[in-house]
Amino acid sequence: MTHEPVELVIFDCDGVLVDSEKIYCRVDREVFASLGAEFTEAEMIDYFVGSSHAMLTSIVEERRGRPLEPGWQSPFKQRYEDALDAELTAVEGITDVLDTLPLPYCLASNGSHPSIRKNLGRAGLLDRFEGRMFSARDVTHGKPAPDLFLHAAATMGVPPERCAVVEDSPYGIQAARAAGMRAFGYTGGLTAPDRLTGPRTVVFADMRELPGLLGAAV
Repeated sequence: MTHEPVELVIFDCDGVLVDSEKIYCRVDREVFASLGAEFTEAEMIDYFVGSSHAMLTSIVEERRGRPLEPGWQSPFKQRYEDALDAELTAVEGITDVLDTLPLPYCLASNGSHPSIRKNLGRAGLLDRFEGRMFSARDVTHGKPAPDLFLHAAATMGVPPERCAVVEDSPYGIQAARAAGMRAFGYTGGLTAPDRLTGPRTVVFADMRELPGLLGAAV
């Protein structure tokens, strides 16, 4: 089976560029418990890694058995900021990948633009993605819908079938497949490999492997 050549690499942000998912999962779990919604560590990974804000809110509301107040996250924002300021780093190997990648690339995340910019800044990656950052807030539906990846590809001027998506969550992989793009599932973070495997998907554990895998996909 032949593929169209890869002309654009679309990176997720959290868990792919910045090693933030373990921080979010820990703080989220504490916050949700204080709101009356208890989750195990395994549930945190299964339900929330890569989820949109709307999806996250819905799951928490279902677990606690009643709606959350509008703006419910506001009192907890500083808790997240402090943890990210203290602990956030770039994903191991990603700077090497960006230094050597012979293809155009961009970023597409379910996070908000301010959150994306802050986390890239903390990890020393912001200048590499200036002008090429796309947020779920830019489209009607975030991942697992394909809207965000299709929007990024259209803005970058590349057909979906010539795009490769690098993701670490089932939601992101699902979105990439729905968009008709090739998916590369990174398992060096929290998500188990069996949750990312499937059609048109390459699963890998070391970010430094990515350029070679992309080359094989050309």
